Amino acid sequence: MNKKAKPSNVKSSKKVTPEEQKSTVETFVDSLSPSELKKFKAGYRDFALSELILALMEQDEVSVRKLAEIAEVSPSVVQAMRSGMKKDFTMQSFFKILKGLGCKKLMVEFKGEMIPLEIPSSMKK
Repeated sequence: MNKKAKPSNVKSSKKVTPEEQKSTVETFVDSLSPSELKKFKAGYRDFALSELILALMEQDEVSVRKLAEIAEVSPSVVQAMRSGMKKDFTMQSFFKILKGLGCKKLMVEFKGEMIPLEIPSSMKK
């Protein structure tokens, strides 16, 4: 009986459980160099923030102009945060927009503990 040998570049098939299997994103992130990972994480934070603002605006059915009016910021500030284009907005503008969307608290994780922080109702310039 003539058995065919497996080519040396073919790995033996081991069953992988769903918990062991990496997602495409995990595989991609693992392949990044430290500098690429730093850029990726910064971009992801910007993306997550803009998605949060978009979701809250959609939930409340509020337009860019209306939110700008409520938050007392210019429509261009709201649009830039919403689109993820603006990277250097002030905390004051950020808090005003969150307040305008009805947010009252932020949660901050510190050493594994979640700490609620009140969003200031008014901030002095």
